[in-house]
Amino acid sequence: TRDWSSDVCSSDLKALTILESMAVSADASDMEVLNEQILDQVMPVAMARYDSTGDQHYDVISAFIKSIRGSDPDAAIHYLARMLVGGEDPRFIARRLTILASEDIGLADPNAITLANSVMEVVSKIGMPEGRIPLAQATIYLALAPKSNSAYLAINAAVTDVEAGFSPQIPLYLRSQPIEAGSEGYIYPHDLDSGFSTQQIGRAHV
Repeated sequence: TRDWSSDVCSSDLKALTILESMAVSADASDMEVLNEQILDQVMPVAMARYDSTGDQHYDVISAFIKSIRGSDPDAAIHYLARMLVGGEDPRFIARRLTILASEDIGLADPNAITLANSVMEVVSKIGMPEGRIPLAQATIYLALAPKSNSAYLAINAAVTDVEAGFSPQIPLYLRSQPIEAGSEGYIYPHDLDSGFSTQQIGRAHV
């Protein structure tokens, strides 16, 4: 177990995952010493299925994200395993899970981003191989969670409007300066019995 510092490179991560594969293979064969024979057995598997610096880096992470978005936990776990065995940086995977938790799940399950953020922090602290477990937990949770991209669509639409020049004047009652005499004042929702104000706010006012 170790902390992942910012200077850990992909070769370090691949070496650790290969070492883990050797340990698993040795344990399954009741061998107490790691040797070149075991290395020869696990190396082709680890190296052939995933290249963390090549095209598969993009293809597998794409398949991983789309499997979670499509609510297929079995496929998502498979692609997670391919990345981990191939030496992908687990922090990269955790960051992508956190983005997905907001982009694709969002308001359908607001707890998703909290879980993903916690897993990102845990993985950065405990490293591999233990980090595979919270990554798997987050992957399964997000795959099974209800999906909504409403927040993603909302901010994209608002940014597009602003970039296109939509910038109406802010109503007087929403500004920080004192309201002029005779002007409509801001209605404080908490002063109302219903706790809900029907006063026009922002874009709806324009």
